[in-house]
Amino acid sequence: MPNSSSAPNSSAKFAKRMVFAAAAAAALTAGFAAVPTLMSPPASAQRIEAPAMAPPMGAPGSFANLIEKVSPAVVSIDVKVKVTQEEGNQEVPPEMEEFLRRFGMPRGETPRRPRSTEAQGSGFFIAEAGVVVTNNHVVESATDITVKTSDGKELKADIVGRDEETDLAVLRVRGGGRFPYVAFDRDASKRVRVGDWVVAVGNPFGLEGTATAGIVSAKGRRQGGSYVDFMQIDAPINRGNSGGPSFDLQGRVIGVNSAIYSRSGDNAGIGFAIPADTAANVVDQLLSSGKISRGYLGVQVQQVDETMAKSLGLDGAKGALVSNVTPDTPASKAGLKEGDLIVSINGAEVEDQRDLTRKIGGLTVGKPARLDYLRDGRRQTTSVVLAERPTAQQLAGLDRSGRMPPRDAPTQPQKASALGMDLRAITPQDRERLDLPETTIGLIIDDVDDDSPLTRQGVRAGMVLVAADGRPVRAIGDLNAAIASAKKTAKPVMLQFETRNGRRFFAAVDPGQS
Repeated sequence: MPNSSSAPNSSAKFAKRMVFAAAAAAALTAGFAAVPTLMSPPASAQRIEAPAMAPPMGAPGSFANLIEKVSPAVVSIDVKVKVTQEEGNQEVPPEMEEFLRRFGMPRGETPRRPRSTEAQGSGFFIAEAGVVVTNNHVVESATDITVKTSDGKELKADIVGRDEETDLAVLRVRGGGRFPYVAFDRDASKRVRVGDWVVAVGNPFGLEGTATAGIVSAKGRRQGGSYVDFMQIDAPINRGNSGGPSFDLQGRVIGVNSAIYSRSGDNAGIGFAIPADTAANVVDQLLSSGKISRGYLGVQVQQVDETMAKSLGLDGAKGALVSNVTPDTPASKAGLKEGDLIVSINGAEVEDQRDLTRKIGGLTVGKPARLDYLRDGRRQTTSVVLAERPTAQQLAGLDRSGRMPPRDAPTQPQKASALGMDLRAITPQDRERLDLPETTIGLIIDDVDDDSPLTRQGVRAGMVLVAADGRPVRAIGDLNAAIASAKKTAKPVMLQFETRNGRRFFAAVDPGQS
């Protein structure tokens, strides 16, 4: 900080410089006025004007008309959220310790104290009567919701329905009214192309009515949720844009802004929007019933990699490999088994396990669907009547399922090494230590080589090897037989493992390279 006694001197110097500059400018002006011929162009000279720059082909001269048209339908959503603040393990005055002790609280700790905080997001009207679409994560913990319109009105709103899987929620303002609204492009996934213009409108950082523009950068991005193939956009979106709409040049909603990819938490040019056709289907269900009903098959599936594809005799890594079948589900009733490769649903090719989940979830509960799968290299077809998908909590509470029926365990303990694994028979102590039921038959893994291909595929000590090339592994001889057969055919051997929590998965390894 400068010394206060020097401030006047500095100001005087600054004033002198300003005066000098002004005087110099005046002198130059006077000089120009004295010799006007120096500044006048010759009579024969022609003035050169830059041509008006036209926008690139296909680009609008301005987005102003579009933004003016759609902005009244975009709203700001303010929510109050009740949170519990942990106040424990804090220093307290000595006179408070007796109080805490008498009320049964440990010394040096205070109770959790509920408090309210505020959050903000964006949304948009999709119906004149005041129906608003936004993100689930904007309102999921809200105790109070206020919708602010572009003309400054503040309206209380209630949740009609929410869907965590797609991160969408529907609100309705209290008291109704007539509001400007916009419509979903229900063919967005088919119509929108990479490179098309996109305009996002929302309230980043609470700055209401902010509009940004860019292009669709990519399609079919799968960031987390199995039920959404996100549209990637580079129209800048930030915190507070969540739940706001993305428009095409015709003013149709082609996406609902949901997430950004950023190390700092702010815009990095990579945003993700839920495609409008996906959003429209979810919103329709939430408006009609307040919840989402999704198809349920009753299998655990996993991705097929190139080694697995080679083991299965496939040309490429496609389809969803069944690693577990839950008893008394549509899958078990339809005859599906572990090791089946699901390749199509109702004639639509299944790309991978996420694609299967999305396709099954989109089918009508209670109606039959045609399912094609490969078993032992042969294509087979079955009809399956889908059930309604249980909630996440219900799925977590299901009994560990899909195990093979009980068989006699090996009577003689066996120990051996194969394919980079140290294996032995399961003991009663193993079952108690690892919580393995009697129905789990196989070989327990004591160790896996660090450089084994199986290590890279997630195989760890404590897991159980239950099958090799579709046949149960009850003893070391079963595994050795599968390895010998694979070497003769020059194919990788497909192994099935069970984890401590009962999940099953496949891994393939070339016995000639392990």
